Amino acid sequence: MSNRFLKTASPCEIVRKLVVKAVLDYRLIEAGDKILLAVSGGKDSTSLAYALSAAKNEIEAMIGGSFSLHALHISTDFCSCCKKTPLRLQLQTWGIDFADIFVPVIGRLKPGREMNCYWCSTQRRSELLKYAVEHGFSKIALGHHLDDIIETYFMNLLEKGKAEGMPVKLAYKKYPVSLIRPLALLEEREIIDCAKELDILAAACTCPYGVNSGRKKMRQKIAAFTNNDGAVKRRIFAAISSLP
Repeated sequence: MSNRFLKTASPCEIVRKLVVKAVLDYRLIEAGDKILLAVSGGKDSTSLAYALSAAKNEIEAMIGGSFSLHALHISTDFCSCCKKTPLRLQLQTWGIDFADIFVPVIGRLKPGREMNCYWCSTQRRSELLKYAVEHGFSKIALGHHLDDIIETYFMNLLEKGKAEGMPVKLAYKKYPVSLIRPLALLEEREIIDCAKELDILAAACTCPYGVNSGRKKMRQKIAAFTNNDGAVKRRIFAAISSLP
């Protein structure tokens, strides 16, 4: 995508175009797909819902068939900041059905264990998979963006000694479902700009356990050695994407 377009387009047009590019470049959506959007109420997943709904006709024309979009919100026993009624209404204006399930993330902790991001993500991911399989979905769309992917790679490299990241598309062997990340080509700041344009940023949900998370610290380190240069981060993403 040309720098000229990025300089002249509106924030949400940039998000929409880069989501379409990711969908086509990585073949994230196919004709006949029934896609489940994991929506937290935050800026990332809500912006993704907007982009996929806004680009739906364009994508369908390019893939030669239709697909459907449905949203699932997972409520937990530790975060009640998401205003589900406004979220439901917003998604409905974009033509996306909305469902909500409750998961007692803290309630499932074994005695002596403390709440952490990894535990929460595994509990929510397992429920997403269960719901998707039970309701016949072929894809689960997650709101991870380029910064998330880079951060995950360096966290795995430095903390686990593994050169692993978040794949833009992941097909499960045990389940008839794939994970897709259509925001993979977008920096967080580009999504924030779109969220401001959509007027959803003020109502976005923020996890109370993520304030001092390892991910936040890694983000600061990456910003320091890349000088927060988007071109540098995209080259890192390209290198990560080429890993076997």
